[in-house]
Amino acid sequence: MARRFDSFVIFAEMRTGSNFLESNLDLFPGLETYGEAFNPYFIVRPDMPELFGIDVKTRNADPVALFDRMKARSSGIPGFRFFHDHDRRIFERVIDDAACAKVVLTRNLVDAYVSRAIARETNQWALGNVKHAKKAKVRFDPVDFAEQLEAIKAFQLEVLGRLQRSGQTAFYVNYDDIRDLDVINGLGRFLGEETRLDALSGKFKKQNPEPLREKVENYAEMEAAVAEITAFDLDDAPNFEPRRAANVPGYVTAAEAPLLYLPIQGGPVAAVRGWLAALDGVDEDALGSGMRQKDLRKWKRQRPGHRSFTVLSHPAMRAHRAYCTHIVGDGPEALAEIRRVLVEQYGLKLPSGGPGGDWSVEAHRAGFLSWLDFVQRNLAGQTPIRVDPAWASLAQVIDGFAQVLHPDVLIRETRLAEGLGQLGAEIGRADVPEVQAMPAEMPFALSEIYDAEVERAVHGAYQRDYMLFGFGPWGDEAAR
Repeated sequence: MARRFDSFVIFAEMRTGSNFLESNLDLFPGLETYGEAFNPYFIVRPDMPELFGIDVKTRNADPVALFDRMKARSSGIPGFRFFHDHDRRIFERVIDDAACAKVVLTRNLVDAYVSRAIARETNQWALGNVKHAKKAKVRFDPVDFAEQLEAIKAFQLEVLGRLQRSGQTAFYVNYDDIRDLDVINGLGRFLGEETRLDALSGKFKKQNPEPLREKVENYAEMEAAVAEITAFDLDDAPNFEPRRAANVPGYVTAAEAPLLYLPIQGGPVAAVRGWLAALDGVDEDALGSGMRQKDLRKWKRQRPGHRSFTVLSHPAMRAHRAYCTHIVGDGPEALAEIRRVLVEQYGLKLPSGGPGGDWSVEAHRAGFLSWLDFVQRNLAGQTPIRVDPAWASLAQVIDGFAQVLHPDVLIRETRLAEGLGQLGAEIGRADVPEVQAMPAEMPFALSEIYDAEVERAVHGAYQRDYMLFGFGPWGDEAAR
């Protein structure tokens, strides 16, 4: 059989059975698989230092070079797994290439979500011997699940659209089918194999085969959340779901007042949530969140005269908060894996001792400048690291909101109290609560390191935000 492909990619996600699928494809004599070759944090698998003489740092500088070498040096046609948060540059290299076969592996996303939660709890990501299986019962987080669902569906929708526009087709396979020998042989034939397997790989065993009720602590809550999602949302290819960028599950509604808050990470989210709760004299737990688009439409219909709003923070302040919270800090929001990659591969300058060690204002400023250099490249699509909402541009976030609902009011953080007061007046509230001050940045405030060089670096990373929203230097904004 003549081969029409010179490579293949498996579009999948964590806990979809991609390890097992790959182990079966490796049984075909003309196929060679290379795992998560373009995972931003490792190459193929966490314990592998290099592939074809290319290490992670070199691969991150030029991922296409590894792909080309993979094709040149493999004895069979090479393939790899690609998840939605892997290196975007290699996605662009292969998605329109008709010589690169596309395999799309899907799984019921509730099962995948719970499986991922258990793997994180037990730190067992693959199982070769059932005697070593680790068990755990986990809590289902409806908001987190909804956000993950939208992220994965948006990626699947993009894959589908790009294949349609380039005149390609993919081999779709579900998690429940990968233990069907005929399906695996059919996939082999799709990829150009004439050999037929007599048995499946025994390398990996199914983890946590128990029913969901036995694996989830708050099963009833999960049932109620999932009941709002159709079977199409959970099982099938992404033909029916809207794009995720709007992040409707993250929207916050007041307990009684007709106010809808569209949070932008890196802004004064805690202060605004506190104000919304105080406006109705309730605890923050009474605020609404976790909506889907139909819930949002219902909420709007039931509250004529409602107002939606968001808060714009100066790019320098957002970038500094992201740096302090996610990169420098060691709290629950710290992104330790990204921090490690930034230090090892991008030369991010972080004081070795941390606060109380050799940390100083000078070291903090140098680290922040190094961070801004990374952010500029990250937003320009020149790194394999994902663009996190904490440092995504305001322009991109607002564009995402507009796909579902453009906020009525854009409030500047520097005039937050005044803006929220006017918003309260618009809905007939004469007495509005004070806005609580944001917690101090740690270990140093932006005001302690801000100068013309820092401003130039911020402007370089967020030029579109400065242009669209009319920001001036942060010092001028802060003085208003």
